Amino acid sequence: MRDIVEEMRARREKIRTEMGGIDKIERQHARGRLTVRERIDRLVDAGSFFEFGTFARSERPEAKDISPGDGKVSGLATVAGRPISVAGDDVTVFRGSSAYVASKRTHKALELAVDNGHPFVYLGETGGARLPDTLGAEGFTRIHPSVQTARRQRAVPMVTAILGDSFGGSSFEAAFSDVVIQARGACLAVSSPRVIEIATTEKVSLEDLGGVDVHLRKTGQIDIAADDEDHALALIRDVLSYLPQNRWSKPELLPCPPPAADEKLYDVVPTARNRAYDTHRVLARLVDPRPDGSPALLELKPEFGRSLITAFARLGGRSVGILASNPMYFAGALDPDCCDKGARFIALCDTFNLPLVFLQDVPGYIVGKQPEHERLLNKAIMFFEALALAEVPKVTVVLRKAFGLAYYALAGNAMGGDFLFAWPGAEISFMDPAVGVNVVHAGKLDGVEDPAAERARLIAEWSKDTTPYGAAGIMNLDEIIDPAETRPILVRALAECDRPAPGREYRKPLASWPTCL
Repeated sequence: MRDIVEEMRARREKIRTEMGGIDKIERQHARGRLTVRERIDRLVDAGSFFEFGTFARSERPEAKDISPGDGKVSGLATVAGRPISVAGDDVTVFRGSSAYVASKRTHKALELAVDNGHPFVYLGETGGARLPDTLGAEGFTRIHPSVQTARRQRAVPMVTAILGDSFGGSSFEAAFSDVVIQARGACLAVSSPRVIEIATTEKVSLEDLGGVDVHLRKTGQIDIAADDEDHALALIRDVLSYLPQNRWSKPELLPCPPPAADEKLYDVVPTARNRAYDTHRVLARLVDPRPDGSPALLELKPEFGRSLITAFARLGGRSVGILASNPMYFAGALDPDCCDKGARFIALCDTFNLPLVFLQDVPGYIVGKQPEHERLLNKAIMFFEALALAEVPKVTVVLRKAFGLAYYALAGNAMGGDFLFAWPGAEISFMDPAVGVNVVHAGKLDGVEDPAAERARLIAEWSKDTTPYGAAGIMNLDEIIDPAETRPILVRALAECDRPAPGREYRKPLASWPTCL
């Protein structure tokens, strides 16, 4: 038996250290990239990785001896002491391509995550499907998109990091995921430039096809850009710190000193409704500080739908999801991309029991032919549906202006929120009074002696009805608050609305919403 065990140990050590070949490991390092096992070691707690499937290999006889692990690595580990399942592509074996045995190995990791109620992390870098295994009809029918992953219904958080050029399998994992991180220099796409050129004659570079900037700014298919692999792995750990283990538990409540009033907020938001400012400055003063003093804030899709900020944050030690208008872009008006971004974020936070905090400074939805042709109507209603179906606590603060249907989309009154507050200088109305006067009195002031003065008078008259005191007077607003006390009030409101997580058998409606809206 000792001899048999020694042989097993030697085979295992060779597979885990030499992988698809020392030369291929060196080639990966020469590109400035880590191997999948090095990535896992840097991600998880030291010594915690328990690998399974080590002796997997291709089912094709001619490839059995040259496919250690069959191009994938999977196992269990801990991050910050919390259990996770982790899987990734091994590019030293057939470029990490997907095949029948390889797929079984990664699916096993997801099964364990769902069955045992802990997050699933995927580290992606793959050449796509392995053609010798899939090109024939018989082999093709054994390798299919993962119905198991499609049926996850957000039972557990799923995070994917794209760390190299990824086509096919790991790209699909990213689209299934709750949070997607992509390292600069990596490509995320369905098909490679070579396949595209052969099929269509179109020539495109990796960067133009699926680089970080494409997905961060145009498609919205990633949530966070990483500077490099180590940064991406640190971001995975940060994302997991805001989320619970599963949808039937809650994020950890961290110790936090009592929040204090902050009069510097008086100077952050201009009183004039048309002056732009960056809402990130407000958020930095509202959320908890990290141990290093920086704000406990992790923004998702920061360059997509930029007039709406979506971010994980901590308030009073509690993980929350923040949706905040940003007047730096389109004056804070919502567009179709904002609707996609907001609906997806609400579904994510609601499923994993993160309360939602809305900060409003919104003039309405963007109008025009282009947004209408980009399906603004359908996307706006989808955003409404997400808000209406969300069951977590919802707290809203109107900072400056809240006009039109966008006021309701960001949890205005009668939208199922727990608390609705407003700063004393805020305006709440169907339309900006200046716009309303121009619409109603278009062409009617031409004969007036001083049209500009009359227009100003009408705007001032109409503006009297937009102050928050009217809404507060009929209890369509819970309280008008001192801006300096916003943080203490939010922390108190969230503590008062603290609700237990639902049981494992209960599935929230938004848990079944697609991850890729």
